[in-house]
Amino acid sequence: MKKILSLILVAFITILAGCSENSTPKEGEQYQKLTTNLSTYRLPPVTEVFSLNCGHCRKMEEVIPQLESLTNQSIGKVHVTFNQSAQVAAMIYYTAEMQLGGQPDHDMMNELFSAVQMGDGATITEKQQAIESVFHSRNLKSPYELEEAQQEQLFRAMQIADEITTKGQINGVPTFIVSGKYMVMTSGHQDAEGIADTINYLTNLK
Repeated sequence: MKKILSLILVAFITILAGCSENSTPKEGEQYQKLTTNLSTYRLPPVTEVFSLNCGHCRKMEEVIPQLESLTNQSIGKVHVTFNQSAQVAAMIYYTAEMQLGGQPDHDMMNELFSAVQMGDGATITEKQQAIESVFHSRNLKSPYELEEAQQEQLFRAMQIADEITTKGQINGVPTFIVSGKYMVMTSGHQDAEGIADTINYLTNLK
């Protein structure tokens, strides 16, 4: 009887082991290694790559505070420039960043997303007014009001963003660059907790 119970227990443990999930993120599923090391750009350890005209990025912005809490990291930002609309949106973002001396806070980001992603029913003038309002409410110059020196500074920021986009072979957003060497595949995750787990895993990789 004891022998039978022992065999049943062993079988039960084996079944449990077989059913348990491997929580270690897998390369090619949850993340991929970048072909070019972007550490030379002195990116923050965890950097979100996004675009103001991306609906998924707008939703991700709501999750950023949770990810920062779960990873104990202050998440930086890089705006992509992989097409014309992304380049225009990048100019808006970097106009804010260069005047603030750092990335905009969560509230300003939400307002920028809202202004840039106004529906098709909005006119060009209405969209411009919405964008200007975000800047003017903070005593900042809008992208339409920059002086020559500021335009040159903006151009340099855009160049760096373009290099990161190109060398990192970033074709879709939102995503996260970790340690300048890895890119998180957000599509391979179910929720924010899963993304945070992958970020924490990659942060600890040598």
